[in-house]
Amino acid sequence: MAIEIERKFLVDHAQWSALSKPEPNYLIQGYLHSEPGKTIRVRATNSKGFITIKGKSSADGASRSEFEYEIPKAEAQELLKNFTTKTIEKNRYEITFEGNVWEVDVFEGANAGLIVAEIELESTEQAFAKPDWVREEVTSDFRYFNSALIENPYKTWQ
Repeated sequence: MAIEIERKFLVDHAQWSALSKPEPNYLIQGYLHSEPGKTIRVRATNSKGFITIKGKSSADGASRSEFEYEIPKAEAQELLKNFTTKTIEKNRYEITFEGNVWEVDVFEGANAGLIVAEIELESTEQAFAKPDWVREEVTSDFRYFNSALIENPYKTWQ
């Protein structure tokens, strides 16, 4: 079984704005199925499509089973259009810092103003260095899961 181990952090807006960044990858995603313990997500990026199945998160929110498969972008767009009712849009930046890749999502729409940095790890005990622009950890705060943000957007509770 594939296991995703991921930690999530909020980002300091001022430091993020001042940072030199690569071009982002635009993502739009929606859910074909979402309930506690399992989600089926479809995502279209600048050039690709993906379908992802995720299982129940651990108590700390850092790990869960995950199966992700690339699909044609046109099919991802068709699934989003015909089988989802809500979507999340964001720009994703990949920043390498001290040997690790940080994926930084700058949300748009109802989640505008939210910037989240994620790091995928090999184990829950893996040590890593945090960039200066990384702030409060929100890994165990389920409000920051995309499947929660689509139903309860950041602008409604921030």
